[in-house]
Amino acid sequence: MNICIVGAGAIGGYLGARLALAGETVTLIARGPHLAAIREHGLRVDYSDGSSETAHPALATADMAEAGAQDVVIVAVKAQQLPAIAPAMRALYGPETMVVTAQNGIPWWYFYRHGGPFEGRRVEAVDPDGTIAANMEIERVIGCVVYPAAEISAPGVIHHIEGNRFTLGELDGAKSERVQLLAQTFTRAGLKAPVRPRIRNELWVKLWGNLAFNPISALTRATLDRIIGYQPTRALAAAMMAEAQAVAEQLGIDFGISIEKRIAGAEEIGAHKTSMLQDIEAGRPTEIEALVGAVAELGRLVEVPTPHINAIYASVKLLEQGRG
Repeated sequence: MNICIVGAGAIGGYLGARLALAGETVTLIARGPHLAAIREHGLRVDYSDGSSETAHPALATADMAEAGAQDVVIVAVKAQQLPAIAPAMRALYGPETMVVTAQNGIPWWYFYRHGGPFEGRRVEAVDPDGTIAANMEIERVIGCVVYPAAEISAPGVIHHIEGNRFTLGELDGAKSERVQLLAQTFTRAGLKAPVRPRIRNELWVKLWGNLAFNPISALTRATLDRIIGYQPTRALAAAMMAEAQAVAEQLGIDFGISIEKRIAGAEEIGAHKTSMLQDIEAGRPTEIEALVGAVAELGRLVEVPTPHINAIYASVKLLEQGRG
């Protein structure tokens, strides 16, 4: 298949490299020194066991119009970057193009094909003026929950830390031919790609930890093991997760595991810098709206108080403002 990765950073680069190495025709959308290095040397993935592989995409470019229509577009930019590039992404769409949203947090499409009283409602935290919805037909979209941890260690080099699961799902829960074909493509690339009928359930379980650990790490500069190992911040994370659970359950979400089990799973990752901490250290905008602001917005919508979430959200927003 012709597959375009929009945002060939840590996660997008890892995914694109795996697909290219499996023989798919992959286009990487990147920029700056990272793009220049990919063009000159290919995209190298260094694994935690000391091995490495180098993928050579069919095309690496900053220009989506140059890439042209694709079978699959995988959106791997961070949520806050999507409104600015959504109009340009139209150059990648053909009549049957699938768009896979491989991003953290509450996605812009959350209430589309959701059913119930909020069907079609826009999540303002992630699509404030409706630009994404206006430029990405909902019929194209396939949900994706991203589990790998990776980082760009140098231009053109991805350090893969752990994980290879990308859970997929149609927004309405259908087990369509196209989502099964996509899952098979990921599987051939050595990735785990289960198809779930209730993709939002899995989205919330992943978000559950991110909405707490990411902003706490941004404020404290602490790695995951330190946050969890220090009782006051562990308790703060648990309080934020409890508020998020109450919001999600009002929207029909079944978590299936306890807060303590979810924290224990994060604890196994060890001394990991969250993506939000990496963004703060690099002076980049963070995913605060998708990870935290959107949850606070949904809390107001379903009339569930989120005082801990609100306080941490305000603190990170002030931190960003001070840097900006």
